[in-house]
Amino acid sequence: MNRVDRRIDPAASVAPLASMPKLRGRWVLPVAGVALLIVGIASLAIGPTGISLNALPRVVMAKFSEIDDPSLRREQLVLFGIRLPRLLLGAFVGGALALAGAMMQGLFRNPLADPGLIGVSSGAALAAVATIALGATPALAWMKIFGFYALPVAAFVGGLVTSLALLWIANRGGALSVATLLLSGVAIAAIAGALTGLIAYVSDDRELRDLTLWSMGSLSGSSWTKVIAVLPFAAVLAVVAPSLTRALNGFLLGEAEAYHLGIAVEPVKRVIVVTTAAAVGAAVAVAGIVGFVGLVVPHFARLMTGPDHRMVLPLSAVLGAALVVGADVVARIVVAPAELPLGIVMAAVGGPVFLHLVLSRGVAGAE
Repeated sequence: MNRVDRRIDPAASVAPLASMPKLRGRWVLPVAGVALLIVGIASLAIGPTGISLNALPRVVMAKFSEIDDPSLRREQLVLFGIRLPRLLLGAFVGGALALAGAMMQGLFRNPLADPGLIGVSSGAALAAVATIALGATPALAWMKIFGFYALPVAAFVGGLVTSLALLWIANRGGALSVATLLLSGVAIAAIAGALTGLIAYVSDDRELRDLTLWSMGSLSGSSWTKVIAVLPFAAVLAVVAPSLTRALNGFLLGEAEAYHLGIAVEPVKRVIVVTTAAAVGAAVAVAGIVGFVGLVVPHFARLMTGPDHRMVLPLSAVLGAALVVGADVVARIVVAPAELPLGIVMAAVGGPVFLHLVLSRGVAGAE
């Protein structure tokens, strides 16, 4: 008897779930894109040195034309030297963290598997803090080798090591234990936090202030150098994330079922771990610790489009970018002309929103 290979498309396997009334992906993604465009324009126009919306087109046209208008030089410097790189970095940080959260929740089939909650962000932060505070001693050779890539690469390595340690601990016994994953993540986050505190303790006053402000999360230090530094990580996410949608849809049914659907489970898991570490590490390196993005945004994406990762991943990226850019605008307005740390704004917004989701729908309702 001939053996028939009956492979099933995981996207088709979740079609009954995705065809529920939640699926409004045909218009949700464009609307999210419009929202990102609106907050992006606000980010370019709002700040201590105001650039009105009416002046934005003139400033942009003057920049790329041969006409030199002295009256617009200050606006051009602010717009292209400060605001635009800040906007690009904010969009990257939000999109990267939201994508990382969506991929981790899909891999572990648990809506609580946020990179920050299970310690990946803490591991990346520890490596970044060590690079900042120890730049004159052990990290000097590292910084000489990688140049301005030293900080994002260090954060990536820290996030990767943490992710691999979590997978090794949670896979002991041959099966991935979600409870073990979450508990070990809390433990690793505590250890990383203790080591970060130790580094801060031995730092001088200037380094301590820099580390304190950096740990709260901020885009105030944005520059084109940082934009160039995160470009390779953004390229990796743009290439790898779309290729993982079929596997993540298969994981919705369980690892055994995904294997029978023709998915190389273990290699895909490693790709997801490395990609998540790259996303979180680069985001932490340029903006510090920004919480709740990877936890809350994928919830909203699934609530609006259903569980199909062909829509969840791109929608999470766009919503995450819009959320962080919008929060950065709020951070500039609330205590102007001073500026609140981005992490404080995100915690103030993300905490109540996530609590509302849990109380109104329950954890299962967000899946």
